[in-house]
Amino acid sequence: MKFPILNIDGSNKETLEISDKVFKLKVNYKLIKYVIDWQLNHSKPRVAKTKQRNQIKGSTRKIVAQKGSGGARHASKKAPIFVGGGVAHGPKGNVYKVKKINKKVRKLALAQTLSKKTSDKNLYILADIKKEIKKTKEFNSFLEKHNLANVLIISDTDSIKNINKSARNIKDLKLIKEEGTNIYDLFKYKNVIITSSSIKKIQNRILNEKN
Repeated sequence: MKFPILNIDGSNKETLEISDKVFKLKVNYKLIKYVIDWQLNHSKPRVAKTKQRNQIKGSTRKIVAQKGSGGARHASKKAPIFVGGGVAHGPKGNVYKVKKINKKVRKLALAQTLSKKTSDKNLYILADIKKEIKKTKEFNSFLEKHNLANVLIISDTDSIKNINKSARNIKDLKLIKEEGTNIYDLFKYKNVIITSSSIKKIQNRILNEKN
């Protein structure tokens, strides 16, 4: 499919050929949620930690007789049911099983998210910016002209240097590099702008990269 390319000065009206295998897929919301949950799970380190009964310092002496006391059998004060004892099934800090997702699944979810943005008409392609835009007013006028608010900009390395100064102070706008493209940010922001060279790299990565 052919996709129109926006330009900062509005001079050119070019189009770019993009693959239907990436931008025109049927969306599986359960798959996308699965990948977003995985992403959020890895975004923050687990620091909460409690001690289990084998990590509590104290006497290991049997506190009551096994039989004859009329009560339940207890072996140690370090059991979870006693004050000052260990915590059963509590958080263990960094020692936990890491959830893993196949790379092929992550790429498919990314392609479906881009397809969702395309079908909603919230995806825009911007021509690579070769000259530095120093004034915020200039870049903001471009966004207002195309009625773009709450924007995620996915840029190549050269373009991000040229628009960083002018875009960083605009409200509800996030600027990321092409290699940092992720599903969470794509859903967090209503509109997505991708530079022309970045969209080619993302497309090639989804279609051609080995699993």
